[in-house]
Amino acid sequence: MNHKDNLMIVKEESNQIKNQFDVLKSNYFIDKVFNNIYEEKKLEIIKNNKKLQKRLNININNYKEYSQLYSSIEIEIIPNHKRYSHFINISEDNMKYYHIYFNDNKKEEIKRTFLNYGEKVSKINIIIDYQIKSFNELFFKCYSIKSINFKKFNRNNINSMSSMFYGCAYLEEINFSNFNTNNVTNMSGMFTDCASLIELDLSNFNTNNVTNMSFMFCGCHSLLDIDLSNFNTNNVTNMRSMFDGCYSLVYIDLTNFNTNKVTNMSTMFFGCALLEELNISNFDINKETNMKHMFSDCSEKLKNNIRVQLKNIKEEAFLNI
Repeated sequence: MNHKDNLMIVKEESNQIKNQFDVLKSNYFIDKVFNNIYEEKKLEIIKNNKKLQKRLNININNYKEYSQLYSSIEIEIIPNHKRYSHFINISEDNMKYYHIYFNDNKKEEIKRTFLNYGEKVSKINIIIDYQIKSFNELFFKCYSIKSINFKKFNRNNINSMSSMFYGCAYLEEINFSNFNTNNVTNMSGMFTDCASLIELDLSNFNTNNVTNMSFMFCGCHSLLDIDLSNFNTNNVTNMRSMFDGCYSLVYIDLTNFNTNKVTNMSTMFFGCALLEELNISNFDINKETNMKHMFSDCSEKLKNNIRVQLKNIKEEAFLNI
């Protein structure tokens, strides 16, 4: 092998090493920035600094979604200090999440996972990895919260909100005016055991893709008023125990509900003792539909009214447990 050939090989290896180094340098920097929420501002600098992009061998066009990698959910809360508990609790171990609390007394950001006893907090920013698609059990048994107002909620990739407010027993008010549910498929147990909620305004909820609404309002003992007139249930298959234990509910309008795909309605209205007026003449109930104890512990007036509306309803739907 002559000198010229050797030179070509060395040059080729050098170029390979250089290319590998450039990729490594670029990926290392991007990974380092993307994996650290506190470095998010650097991306903004990179975006507007072409010299920095060149020096770091970064083509920002390859990272058009950089600003969506992390999402900030700004929430205003009113704490309830009668009982202390975990403030935020995300159960899934593989979720990368950050909680930044704004302490009214010190006027500074504090990153913690608990709300201290007696602490007065009115605003919280939750910043979560963009890749997370589940808000399952996000506020699981947060006894210390009395009121929640979602001021900023830009996430449109969330597909599950199962048990999101499960066990928030002292929660009296939730403002969903800026809430995005466009791609949510699972709302099972979303408000289970929210025993202090008296009313819920879900008028802006998009439920077009939801398939599971089981236990959604189960245990909402104080619920008097709930407007579901805009709910699209075309794809829902499970409504089991949806209103189970809504003891205070007197009236609910479900005339817009499409139950063509629903296969489970068992204990759907179990224990709704004060519910006397319910129009479900539009419900599609077939032989395969599970209706066991659908109206258990409901008034005889309601049961008789339902028998008139749905001639093919099974008697097992009215049997008390």
